[in-house]
Amino acid sequence: MAILNRSFLFLILILAAGFLQVSAKTPVLSAERSYNLKTIETAPLLFEYHRLTTTPAKQLFYFPRRDSTWRKDYRKTEKNALFFYDGGNQSLAASLIGGADYRGSEALQDTMFPALDGGIYLRGFRDSVEFMLDARIYMESHSALHPKSFDREFVEFQKSENNSGVEYASYARYRGHFSIHTGWARFDLARDIIHLGPGFYNNLTLNQFAVPYNMFSMEFQVGPLSVVSFYADLRIYNQSMSMKNSDDRNLYGHRYELDLGNLTVGISEIQVLYNINKPWLFVPVVPLFMEKGNFPEDRNNGALSFDLNYRLFNAARIYTEFFLDDMESPVSLIKNDNIEAKWAWMAGIQSGFNTEVNGFDLELGAIAEYARVEPYVYTHFKQNTAQLGHLGYPLGNQGGPNSQTIDFTLYGRLHRQVFLGLRNTWFWKGTDYGSALNDTTPRQNHMNIPKEFLKGAKMEYSLTPALSYDGKYFGFMMELTLFNERRIYSRLGFKW
Repeated sequence: MAILNRSFLFLILILAAGFLQVSAKTPVLSAERSYNLKTIETAPLLFEYHRLTTTPAKQLFYFPRRDSTWRKDYRKTEKNALFFYDGGNQSLAASLIGGADYRGSEALQDTMFPALDGGIYLRGFRDSVEFMLDARIYMESHSALHPKSFDREFVEFQKSENNSGVEYASYARYRGHFSIHTGWARFDLARDIIHLGPGFYNNLTLNQFAVPYNMFSMEFQVGPLSVVSFYADLRIYNQSMSMKNSDDRNLYGHRYELDLGNLTVGISEIQVLYNINKPWLFVPVVPLFMEKGNFPEDRNNGALSFDLNYRLFNAARIYTEFFLDDMESPVSLIKNDNIEAKWAWMAGIQSGFNTEVNGFDLELGAIAEYARVEPYVYTHFKQNTAQLGHLGYPLGNQGGPNSQTIDFTLYGRLHRQVFLGLRNTWFWKGTDYGSALNDTTPRQNHMNIPKEFLKGAKMEYSLTPALSYDGKYFGFMMELTLFNERRIYSRLGFKW
């Protein structure tokens, strides 16, 4: 494979940078940064799920959320930052952060090298306020004549005739949180991704592998009940600077999660409004699936999901999620013979084991998940209106409507530094009507239109080994996808 040959020298440089010290914590437990804004820490959310599986810790399955241990360990974890100030009830740390990537993708028909990024990572607190900001500038050289965005967000291409013969892509990315903690609730203004439920890869309502958006959330707990209410400002078209995105798409949602020890029960509901906005929906006691009937059908779209998680002997979790987008009646849902029955189902198991090898901590685990998403899920009656999507991609399961996914991953981490993973994915995607986010059907007699699950689908198998090292100031990672949609992603990063 040509991509592998061209990356050989770069990978040697990555390996030479390796063996330093343990990396730091972050103030927010957030979604995996799979496409950009990679930090030194590898798969932090995966190992949060591992912790919830292998310890008797309280199980909470909504992200992003506060990492309460960060403030307790602030002096220990942040004292080596480039700038560090500790004033008791107010503290600030600042680091330079960045790296160099080599990316190649047959799906994009593109190779990105060199791909450089650099910026600043701020984190701190004052009294009841905590904040963090990771902001970076990117510059990339692409081999494709008409390159596409690797992370699915906006990219600006600088033409050679305007830059003394140099042609490259440039763009900026950031994620940030500004959180206020009161005696009864946490309020958070952020740019991030919401991830709901006990699954890792295939969550159906809101999924960590969606494209980031601006959001506001409120979280509070009453005994064993956790309640999260949120709002997000979504974009309709994948060209974010297009004037077409002057149309509004607003997301409201709630999650109610009941902690019963090893058993966790969750209910999530979301509602998307097109060119209307009703802040009343943010109130956590407003049932969105009932309120939905008070708005024009063409301008709103809602969904409701239920999930269960059970932890077994601090060694495994079994979990499932059922997502209901729409139905005419319970009978039509059971018959499942027309496009009005829009639902999805996910089930999985995660197992984990912690031990020591020559005095070094060793964490081992496995995840297996299955997801089925029926045709027309996440879609709406009119194109580019109230679809459950952002920048042209689903908010939930990234397979989208009319898809089926099986994931099986083995992973391990030694001394919180060396990570190895092996992910197997079997994926089917239908080609019939109802397979795309913007697929529509006639409003008249749509109950008589049959749906066909996975019509035209072919099984696509991919194998993704991953290797990384997390250091105190430097880290490296390499991820290689074989067979279907072959690609490579290697990175040398720093945080100082």
